[in-house]
Amino acid sequence: MNELLKRLQKIEERINYLIQIKDFTNWGNLFGFQETCTSLKQNPYELSKEEFEGEIRKLDESISFLEERAEEQLTPMERVRIVRTIERFSLKDILENVYEDYTELGGQDDANIDPAMVCAKATIVRRIKGKPYTATVMVIGQETGHGEEFRNGGSCRPEGNEKALRYMKVAETEGIPIHFYIFTPGSFPIEEYPGAAQQIARNIYAMSKLRVPIISMISEGGSGGAEAIGLSDFRLMCSHGYYSVISPEGAAAIEGRIREGEKVPKELIEVCAERLKLTALDNRNLGTIDAIVKEPPLGARHDDFAFFAQLRSEITRATDKVVLNTKSFKAFRDWENKRKKQKTERKDLAVDIPWDLNSDETRRLLIQRSRKYRQMGMHGFEGMPLPTESFFKQFQEKNEKIYYNLRYDVVKSSHKQMKKVIKDVSGEGSVVLKKLSTPLHTVKDFFAKDKPKKNAPVLRITYNKSASDSSDFVQDPLELTDTYTSPLANEDRTVTCPNAKKYGCKDLWVPDLFGEFAGVCETCGHHFPLEHKWYLHNIFDPDSVQLFNTDIRSGNPLGYKGFDERLKLAKKKTGRNAGNLTFEAEVMDIKIVVSMLYADFRQGTVGSAEGEKFVQACELAKRKKRPLLSYVHTTGGIRIQEGTLGVTQMPKCTMAVREYIDAGGLYIVVYDNNSYAGPVASFLGCSPYQFAIRSSRIGFAGHRVIRETTGIDIPPDYHSARNALKRGHIQGIWDRRDFRRNLHKSLMTMGSPSLYYR
Repeated sequence: MNELLKRLQKIEERINYLIQIKDFTNWGNLFGFQETCTSLKQNPYELSKEEFEGEIRKLDESISFLEERAEEQLTPMERVRIVRTIERFSLKDILENVYEDYTELGGQDDANIDPAMVCAKATIVRRIKGKPYTATVMVIGQETGHGEEFRNGGSCRPEGNEKALRYMKVAETEGIPIHFYIFTPGSFPIEEYPGAAQQIARNIYAMSKLRVPIISMISEGGSGGAEAIGLSDFRLMCSHGYYSVISPEGAAAIEGRIREGEKVPKELIEVCAERLKLTALDNRNLGTIDAIVKEPPLGARHDDFAFFAQLRSEITRATDKVVLNTKSFKAFRDWENKRKKQKTERKDLAVDIPWDLNSDETRRLLIQRSRKYRQMGMHGFEGMPLPTESFFKQFQEKNEKIYYNLRYDVVKSSHKQMKKVIKDVSGEGSVVLKKLSTPLHTVKDFFAKDKPKKNAPVLRITYNKSASDSSDFVQDPLELTDTYTSPLANEDRTVTCPNAKKYGCKDLWVPDLFGEFAGVCETCGHHFPLEHKWYLHNIFDPDSVQLFNTDIRSGNPLGYKGFDERLKLAKKKTGRNAGNLTFEAEVMDIKIVVSMLYADFRQGTVGSAEGEKFVQACELAKRKKRPLLSYVHTTGGIRIQEGTLGVTQMPKCTMAVREYIDAGGLYIVVYDNNSYAGPVASFLGCSPYQFAIRSSRIGFAGHRVIRETTGIDIPPDYHSARNALKRGHIQGIWDRRDFRRNLHKSLMTMGSPSLYYR
């Protein structure tokens, strides 16, 4: 009877699991089967052993039938629920069943630096021709646990991501591969140092050039939290997992414009889960993952040992594949090509390939990683040049590269070296001459000491003024160019400053406020928002702005219902094709490349088109050896209607800007108005030189998301530029009226003293 009761308990667990997947509905009479189980448990001896066994057999057959139907008809939202169940396997289960041995680093359990992030030094056994080979790896991933509150459901705090970064660097120093496991609904949204967004940006920036093979496996990948350890050379994803730009509930709240405190309709959540294309198969089709790890029906659980054996095989095979692609031996290349022709690339290796790389192999690894992310999301936008146009564009880019390399790396570098030699020689010569001439000067000064001295000329530094200007006043060229007045200045009325009660600000006449005052209250310095066109005309030298890549157009790659109409409205409203303006401009004749995310086009959200334009701006600045300015008029984060194609712009753009900085470029970021989420947590937050216009707001998540996620009601100024400065996330706060002056100062003082334009 005990054996039968154990079988009954297992069946009851399966019923409860199905009820969770079906969102606690009576699908397939699950509640009835649950009552039957309860009745049998309470009265096990009212039936004979044969009758009891017959009832269990009927239950087993019924539940097996329902499990088969459920697996066949799984919806995207049901896959999300599978991942969230307490029975789901976790990182600790993987460490104990996939790896031979492991040592947890950075504390254990609730004594961990951040229990939601686990780092471990582990060994894994590979079998090659039946022989075991042991390899050491670094395992890093979020730990959801099995109900432990201190794990926070895998939602990492900034210090957890910082710990992950620290052990990534340890693995790089030791030359061992890194295995990332992603189990997170998203990062914990707090701004206290090191800050959620800024720390994710640091992680992505470092991962882009880690000099060891990186493999990742996704079970639950939620937005920027997943990207904190998501950039890799090969991405696996569990067949019942999900990878998304936002949770289905979050997308439904945005799409349905649900007010805080109101309940989001279940039907809308289901619809959004479908539209987001978050399943493993969807992501494989989109090209955001490389392979799918097959799970058993209704997903693998914490005691599914057959799945762990399969996962061990997949993770070692992926590491072998990445390492193999870096090898220079012809035999390895020929063997790999033969395997691809025979479609046996997923078979285990027949030879032992060491996972440590030499310098040449490391160089190839980084090149391949760069190419991988450069190609991500290329089908997510419109407006790429035709083959003939592309040929001429590549020809032009190669010529530009040759020209600017000759101009700056050869001619100007040689000129600088010559000047240095002359300066050193003249310095040595002057010391010798001084020693010889000192006695003569002493005699001369003795006889001339009584003669009256002439007034020494005073060196005055002035700006050039035109010959036609006969006045004594010279216009400071670092003042705003004042070639454009905001249309807001056309209204004949007054406005009250938001800080009037605190600072006693007087009412402001609109023509003065948005004209002469540049949208700034003269009493307290509060900055009223101005349209992005004001910056185009007033910050840069007159007639120096030259747009490029205007043909790249935002699209609807997921076929998101209703989004085509919204895009048409945005394009009609702005006369632009994307939310990122890229252009060349000048500041006091210093030529720079600018990327501007602006509010008028979908609140400056970043999708495939905006990411591609940013990458091309980085490549242009690198090719022409010019400073790169990223001015953020406004950004609302990653565009949710593009799903993970939008999310992958975070590592893609960070990779591009990292390569620009490594080539000696100067990258400056200036935030304005509202700057949130993915862009701040990647290609903006990784800049060493970040500034903010006064009254701007910078952060990872808005007030509502923070309240709903953490239960904490944060103060109104939580995301203020002043607080961002205190936390060390930005390096300074600029007044809008001094934008041009401060930008010029930064161009002349930031970065290397041997920059090309100085």
